[in-house]
Amino acid sequence: MLYHLLAPLSDEFILFNLFRYITFRVAAGMLTALVISLFIGPRTIAWLRRLRFGQVVREEGPQAHLKKAGTPTMGGILIILSTAVATLLWAELSNRYVLYTVAVLVWLGALGILADYLKVVRRRPEGLVGRYKLFGQGLLGLLFGAALLFFPLSSVPPYWTGLPFLANWHLAILPALFIPWVMFIMAGTSNAVNLTDGLDGLAAGLATVAASTFGIFAYLIGRTDTSRYLGLFYLPGSGELAIFCFALAGASLGFLWYNAHPADVFMGDTGSLALGGALGAVAILLKMEFQLVIIGGIFVLEALSVIAQVGWFRYTLRTRGQGQRLLLMAPLHHHFEKAGWAESKIIVRFWVLGLFFALIAFSTLKIR
Repeated sequence: MLYHLLAPLSDEFILFNLFRYITFRVAAGMLTALVISLFIGPRTIAWLRRLRFGQVVREEGPQAHLKKAGTPTMGGILIILSTAVATLLWAELSNRYVLYTVAVLVWLGALGILADYLKVVRRRPEGLVGRYKLFGQGLLGLLFGAALLFFPLSSVPPYWTGLPFLANWHLAILPALFIPWVMFIMAGTSNAVNLTDGLDGLAAGLATVAASTFGIFAYLIGRTDTSRYLGLFYLPGSGELAIFCFALAGASLGFLWYNAHPADVFMGDTGSLALGGALGAVAILLKMEFQLVIIGGIFVLEALSVIAQVGWFRYTLRTRGQGQRLLLMAPLHHHFEKAGWAESKIIVRFWVLGLFFALIAFSTLKIR
């Protein structure tokens, strides 16, 4: 909004020329989201307490988690609101890259609110039944994929995607498979972040790193000079996505202030589904679906740990008559808890690994 209001005045007031620069608006967007999140955090936590939106803890989980029962959840509202307001303030509102990602954030946030409501108010431990959650994610992926396929954002076909470590190479997905591909990415990323959100600050810290990484890539891809030099797709207008990404990072960082161990509030499905879906949408828009696997490496490992655990249990139950586990408990972070690691140690080490994966993603720019 401020871009449309103040940038046209730059001819009369030189100071307003700053609003033409994406780098300035990126910094302002991140700072705005951070300040909003920090400012409304205590009020939001108090409001959630009044509504008695307390966390439901699984009895079969780590015993240390039982004391977390009743901690306010649905704190993801903080992230969604801060990101949306900061993005709408500083980004170019006619930019479809921005509009799509904000829409995805809000859609999955609403789905998460429904899941958390059923869990904490209706006292359904499973929350929203899996098939209904997948339906909501799938419908979003269907609409998002169709919009990209029938109303392309650039001259680059929507069903092309970049390949890490390979300059000037790309993978062309069959147009008929593009919408299912988008549905898979959206649902997979959203659920992977949801599975990772099991320790205080874990998902928020990793999301901050991933969103910041995508923000840098968005800026590079949105420029003709850097995209050409680095062998990336040039996607006009995608630089505005950097504002959304860094606003998401700032909002997650502000939320982390209250979500750090021991947490005063949890993001719940409200935040984790929205965060994961937003990262998936950005990856699709930037044609970085395969880089998403690297940047979100921890999210991928967490999801794979659940798939492997369930798959192995069912296989051994069928073949040996008794189900066996590969891990002490899934997702992966709970395995280390059961093995005796302190919660804070797991969180910090996973953050370090998240930074490690981000550095690998940046290395793909030159190791090509």
